[in-house]
Amino acid sequence: MFDEPDESPSERAIDPLDRAKDKFDEFRMHAEFAAVFEGTRKFEAQIDSTLDANVAREIQRTIGRLEKARSPEHPILPTPASVDEARALLDFPKTKDISTNDYHVHRRPGEVMILRFLGGGQAGGEQVNSFYERFQAHFDAALGAYREEERQANAWKQDAKTLAYLDALDKIDVKMADRYLRDTIKKHKVFVLSTQAADELDILHLADYVMGATAAEIVGEASAPPEDGATEQDRAWFFKLFSLRGVDDDEERMCFFAYLQKTDEEF
Repeated sequence: MFDEPDESPSERAIDPLDRAKDKFDEFRMHAEFAAVFEGTRKFEAQIDSTLDANVAREIQRTIGRLEKARSPEHPILPTPASVDEARALLDFPKTKDISTNDYHVHRRPGEVMILRFLGGGQAGGEQVNSFYERFQAHFDAALGAYREEERQANAWKQDAKTLAYLDALDKIDVKMADRYLRDTIKKHKVFVLSTQAADELDILHLADYVMGATAAEIVGEASAPPEDGATEQDRAWFFKLFSLRGVDDDEERMCFFAYLQKTDEEF
């Protein structure tokens, strides 16, 4: 789905703890991706292509300012101005009449923006809780399967580095809500923005496997890869996901904003 490294984990990170951390980061990224975009398969979310162009651009500009405002070392938004903008954006379902849970799509040639809000209103708490449950479930499933595969494939070697690596994998016990600073957000009423990106995302993986939709429903007929004989280039999109979280009116809220751009040179 995401770019593959040029070298194996053992070549990139000789230290067993570093190797285990590499796998943790990989599984965390994939778990977040799945939890954000599986709503059409798991929670009856709809793909809505009627997002107003002016609203889409306003959201894009706001997200850009928030990203610049935060420290590269920490995702908590630091200034009163950025907090005010984050609070206003998380209130868009009410002020702009945008439904929560659904995926709101705005397309331009070779370019797509996807917006999803969770929280706010009667079903808000359930939506947020379900996200964290699914985030954790995806991570646990991936890590558990990998642990078993690595132990079956490598435990027989009995060398110190391999055994230390397997031991480090066994000791990974991280709650995704903690990673997302959920308790900090609720206790201190802070606003948090985190990101992940991929130079080449397989649009069919996102559409078919994660969302259970067609690529055309997401990127439009003109930009979707052909049904027969699609090449890797046909399927490749730059992808960046912004995850904004905070508490507004004593309600926990989340906003996911994804920007995708076709990697074809013509765009």
